[in-house]
Amino acid sequence: MRITFLGATNTVTGSKFLISFGSKKILIDCGLFQGLKELRLRNWTPFPIDPHTIDAVVLTHAHIDHSGYLPLLIKNGFAGKVYCSRATRDLCAVLLPDSGYLQEEEARFLNKHGYSKHKPALPLYTMEDAARALLHFCPLATKTMHKLDEETYISLIPAGHILGATFVLFKHFNTTVLFSGDLGRPEDPIMCAPTIMQSADYLILESTYGHRLHTKVNPLDELSDVINRTIAREGTVIIPAFAVGRAQHLLYLMYQLLTQKRIPEVPIYLDSPMAKDATALFCHYSDLHRLEAELTQKVGKVPIYVNSKEESQALDLETKPKIIISASGMLEGGRVLHHIKTFAPDARNTIVFSGYQAAGTRGADMISGKPEIKMFGQSIPIRAEIRVLSNMSAHADYEEILQWLSHFSHRPRKVFITHGEPEAAQSLKQKIEEKYKWNVVVPEYLQSEQLV
Repeated sequence: MRITFLGATNTVTGSKFLISFGSKKILIDCGLFQGLKELRLRNWTPFPIDPHTIDAVVLTHAHIDHSGYLPLLIKNGFAGKVYCSRATRDLCAVLLPDSGYLQEEEARFLNKHGYSKHKPALPLYTMEDAARALLHFCPLATKTMHKLDEETYISLIPAGHILGATFVLFKHFNTTVLFSGDLGRPEDPIMCAPTIMQSADYLILESTYGHRLHTKVNPLDELSDVINRTIAREGTVIIPAFAVGRAQHLLYLMYQLLTQKRIPEVPIYLDSPMAKDATALFCHYSDLHRLEAELTQKVGKVPIYVNSKEESQALDLETKPKIIISASGMLEGGRVLHHIKTFAPDARNTIVFSGYQAAGTRGADMISGKPEIKMFGQSIPIRAEIRVLSNMSAHADYEEILQWLSHFSHRPRKVFITHGEPEAAQSLKQKIEEKYKWNVVVPEYLQSEQLV
């Protein structure tokens, strides 16, 4: 049995891990690369493995950096089943068509304005491709061993992080390989704690925050401070947010702040049809998170939902103070870019980041203090206040990762550190080696390792 690392090596995006044994090939996660141009170009190059030869895909969760390459894999010949939890399937039914739509919109925009060197610019895949991909999904019950092949089983085990997120425990004969996906936090205010695991022969472990600790600051205090300060100067608060997970967390915080009368009752807009659909699923799957069903319904009624493009455009003409939560979370596309273009040049306004910003994204550029960012073929000056909420991540930090690992009763034969920028991955490797004396490696892109 071998594992080949086809993504999420020294980067937090493009998660893809190929398990090969005999003539079988199983792909764990199928994500898009995001951020740096050199990474995004990998989405356009031929897949390193012939998609026709892959027998099945197993998803840890629905985020695009774990699922977003699926429509292209299927378009190029993959014909097998896609296994995941039921909530992941339902979220992918929201995320993947939206991803295809954004790809088509970007191509249309580039062609209209002549910004692309390609004539014509083409989308990576379309909404129709995404719809076809969803036909391959085969949801599985969690916490159950499912037979894939003779002597080959998988189990999907709740991992916290977002709705439906799971670890993937892969078992071939007597050898087990555990994929962490994105490891949730033990004290997350909304999502349940990740399941305690006690053993695996091989562990593929994420390291998004492998070199950092989350602050102990209450995000309610941070958010109320920035909202009140911005409204006092007649400004607007723009919050780029991941449509799945982060948008619902923000709405819960807004509900608390309004209930406690800590912020004035200004309009709160959720300008993302995808986030609206994800919020509906958040209400539907109330058994998968900490909030009771009645409270979940109240949280869902906090925002004014913005449906049409025209309604979204009207927000940019409205001068009164307001709060706009909109996707995408790293400013890589979506309606939020138009709001940034309108509100970022005005010092009365505030742009609030509530999630991880991968290297090379517009969000990372803004946080680093760049005076302008490029979008729509022009440079947009950044004069608005830029704030980062420091304790809203849905990823475990290195202390929480080490605590989760402390429950292992047997030392893994090898731990592979993935899904982290180089500094984060190397830092977590060192911390695990020092604390547990385990065999830890940080694989390179396309590296292949024999497991047994």
